[in-house]
Amino acid sequence: SQASFEEDSQKQPAVGRWKTLMPSKGSREESETGCQDAGGVDETQSTEQLNVSRLRSSSVEIREKGSEFLKEELHKAQKELKLKDKECERLSKVREQLEQELEELTASLFEEAHKMVREANTKQAASEKQLREARGKIDMLQAEVTALKTLVITSTPSSPNRELHPQLQSPSKAVFRKGHGRNKSTSSAMVSAASQNVTPEPVSHECKEVDSILFAEFQAWKESPTLDKSCSFLDRIYREDVGPCLDFTKQELSELVRVAVEQNTLTIEPVASQTLPVVKVSAEECGGPKKCALSGLARTCKHRIMLGDSGNYYYISPSCRARITAVCNFFTYIRYIQQGLVRQDVELMYWEVMRLRREMSLAKLGFYPSEM
Repeated sequence: SQASFEEDSQKQPAVGRWKTLMPSKGSREESETGCQDAGGVDETQSTEQLNVSRLRSSSVEIREKGSEFLKEELHKAQKELKLKDKECERLSKVREQLEQELEELTASLFEEAHKMVREANTKQAASEKQLREARGKIDMLQAEVTALKTLVITSTPSSPNRELHPQLQSPSKAVFRKGHGRNKSTSSAMVSAASQNVTPEPVSHECKEVDSILFAEFQAWKESPTLDKSCSFLDRIYREDVGPCLDFTKQELSELVRVAVEQNTLTIEPVASQTLPVVKVSAEECGGPKKCALSGLARTCKHRIMLGDSGNYYYISPSCRARITAVCNFFTYIRYIQQGLVRQDVELMYWEVMRLRREMSLAKLGFYPSEM
């Protein structure tokens, strides 16, 4: 180490002694070494700057790629949102179409139901008319059969009935028997039945004449039929027929019956012939089989009424039933006219109304059929 120190001291001049004009070999080496050191520092700094620039470029590249990826995802999301909007529109249109079809189906069902009700009412009216005609024919045939049975019984071989055997009559009388022999025998049978204490109903040929005032009121009502009793047609019938016909002794119950008849909520049903005391009826019963709830009189009550859904039954006598039934028949017929179910001439409808008014008048006076 001492040798190296001496060598270094020989190579380097002492500081402050003299100033060399030309660098020596050692000084050149030191300058070269310093330059090399400075160049290494520069190279390090440039490497670091290069690394920083690379990092910056890589971060920018990553940022650009990230923004592009986000843009692609945003574009996809927008496409999916548009597809969902279109699907929502399509579903809303389908829903509107289904709602419209449902409304049309409901309207058609209601129309079909009303049509069926009208047809049923028309058929019911026709059936009731046929039933009345059939009953009338049955009554006439029963009277003829009764009369013929009476004639057959009174005709024996020993004393034949000359009405049944025209060939036994004298020629002078037989001349007057030509023509409608069956009709003559039928009429003679009726006469014979009368002789046997069978009283046939008198045949009456009534004449009809239209009252101009009543007909004008009916025509005015027929132009716009309504159940409002403020019109002159129904106001007259309420005053002259409906009111007196439904005016019973029990005023409060009479008013309830009138309202139920107007609203078409009154029910009439026959009373069972044998009432079991053990069985309890769920509805409350007023009156009794031997007492009328409307008149308060002791009468045999074969029917009872219920007003709407009240659940209360009221026993009524045959006379009260006839009065209520007459009013119900009138209201049923004018309802048919209001609904357009009656296809007749105005005059025929007028006479049917007058017939129903006559039934109410007879019922309020106490006349009613025996089957009541």
